[in-house]
This record gives sequence, structure tokens and C-alpha cells, in this order.
Amino acid sequence: MNDGRINILIVDDQPENLFIIKDFLEAVDCNIIMAESGNEALDYMQTYDFALVLLDVQMPVMNGFETAHLMRGCVRTENMPIIFISVSSNEQWSVFNGYEAGVVDYILKPIDPVILRSKVRVYLELYQQKRLLKIQAELLKSNVNELLELKEVNFHLENLSSLDGLTGIPNRRNFDQFIKMSWKNAMREQKPLSLIMVDIDYFKAYNDNYGHLQGDDCLRHVANTLVSSLKRPVDMVARYGGEEFIAVLPNTDKEGALLVAERMRKGIEKLAVKHEQSRVADCVTISLGVAEIIPQPANLMADLISKVDNALYKAKQEGRNRVYLDGTLSKRKLLKFSVQRRSVMNISEKPLQEYGFQTDAERRLFTAK
Repeated sequence: MNDGRINILIVDDQPENLFIIKDFLEAVDCNIIMAESGNEALDYMQTYDFALVLLDVQMPVMNGFETAHLMRGCVRTENMPIIFISVSSNEQWSVFNGYEAGVVDYILKPIDPVILRSKVRVYLELYQQKRLLKIQAELLKSNVNELLELKEVNFHLENLSSLDGLTGIPNRRNFDQFIKMSWKNAMREQKPLSLIMVDIDYFKAYNDNYGHLQGDDCLRHVANTLVSSLKRPVDMVARYGGEEFIAVLPNTDKEGALLVAERMRKGIEKLAVKHEQSRVADCVTISLGVAEIIPQPANLMADLISKVDNALYKAKQEGRNRVYLDGTLSKRKLLKFSVQRRSVMNISEKPLQEYGFQTDAERRLFTAK
């Protein structure tokens, strides 16, 4: 462990799995440490620094979720990237529990060695950048005249742990911090706060058809397009988990959020990324849910997230490749808005009265392209 190479920790209760993963990573320039339990892994972490922890989910005594929670509760290990190794991703609760525990990615069994090496190299590069920045910071401390440069280095160092390793945009942890700050500001100023939740339509079918490496490229293209759809520096898009993204729009009402959401939807369509397995188009598309609130002391931030999640569910239920607004707009505001932006919106069909329409003709007029 003193040869200067970067350490990676593999945790699995089955020794044969440990050696299989180690063989897959033989071509990667790193020092591999193996642990057969969560307790053994935590002991290693108190002694050595690891660029990445490959952690099996299903283990006796202490499973992967428990190990990850304990890591996040310790200052020494709270920022160590964790990739879960799981038998299946079909259980949505399992995936979300993993992201809540601080997991940055998943690898499914049976493990594809090409995908494994690709993901590991990404985090080795991030670790190397963080280590180089740390060395620079230590050198700058000796020179008072370079204090401003030291602050900038520390800022970039902190950002590395708050960005998604695959897409380069803010990760779930960054979103959690940003939404808390935005919620407090909106409550204090009594200004609207809007969320947009985005899901790539039939992304699992895309992965199955084109492979995970091309799926990763698709995620990066979608992330970049969503970010470019925002026109204000105060807005933020983060990777929420898997193929889901979420945008936070401070001081933005539902009408403004709908415009941004539709800009995102059309931007993804313009990419024209081929998707033969989609049931809604021949290219990659997205579904979007929109929710808005002016927070009051009795409101909970979790309720807003639940509302936008439900709106996304409705958008997918109504046919996908569309924007769905949670709640209602008054008839007066909606009709005025439709005259100004009639060709912009692609809102899914909801009960007429929810949007203030009295007839189906009025609804068709508003949603007409």
C-alpha cells in the first residue's frame, strides 16, 4: 500500500466475487484492497484513504445500506464515493435508498468488465484532481499574498464532491443543499419557488438496445441540454438519480416554470438522439412535471418534492413527451397566457375544470401547436 498508487476498496462477503472484480480491474492502475464484510471495510477506512468503494448491497450482519450510512456519519469517510454492486435495479425503493445513503452510482450483476473499468477510471481521475488541488492548497498556505488563489482552489475542491461523476452537473447532495437554501429564501421573501422534475422516456429500453456506454453518453447530452435551457444564474439543474433530473427555479411562478419546462422538452427533441425502442417517438424524449409554491410556515419542503414527483408521474401516465403542471391555474390567467404563448406549451390533458376550461374546444385551442 506504500507504492504510491491510488487505493480502491472492494467489499463483498463472497471471496470469489472479490477476485473476479479484482481480475476485471487488473488493467486499471490502482491498488486494490478487499474486505469480506462491512465491519472489515470500515476498519480499513480508518487507516487508509480510498478513491472509491465498490460495495455489495446484499451482505450478512451489515448490508450495503447500513455500511454506507455509517460511512456518511464519519468525517473521515463521509465524502468517499460509493458505487453499489447490486443484483437488480428493478426495486425503485432500493435505488432511492442508495442515493439517500450517499451512493453515487450502481453496477448490476453480472458485472460487465468494460462498464466497471469505465466507471472506476472516472472516479480515479476525480480523486487525482482532488489530490492535486489539495497539494496546491497546502503550498499556497505558505504565501499570504496568494490567499485569494487558495480560496479559489478550495472552492473547486469542494465542487468536485458536489458534482455528478458521469454528467458533470450538480449531484443529489448539491440539490439537497440548494433546495433548502431556496426554500428559506422563498419563505422569508414570500416569493414563488418552482421545481421541474424530468425523466428520460423509456431509458431502460434505450440502455438494453444500445448498451450502457451509449446510455451514459445519452445522459450527458440530456444533462447539458437541460442546463443550457436555464437562462438565469440563480437557477439550477441536478441529477436526481438514474435517468431523473430536477430543476430548482427560485422566484419563478408556474407560468415561468412551464416556459422553462417546454424549452427543455423541445431542446431534447432537437438533439434527435435515435431511440428505436421508444413508444412515443423515434428519438430520445423526456417527460416533465412542474410544481410551484409560496412557502408558508405550515408547509413542508418534502410536500413540494412530492407534488412535482406526482406531476411527473401524470405526464408519463398521459403519454410521455409532455409537460404536466401540478395544481390549477385560474381561468383568467390561463387564457391570457394561452394567447401570448399558444404555440409554446405542450401540457397534458387534465380534467377541463382543473385548468378553468368550460369546453373541450377551449382546451384544444390552448394546447394546439
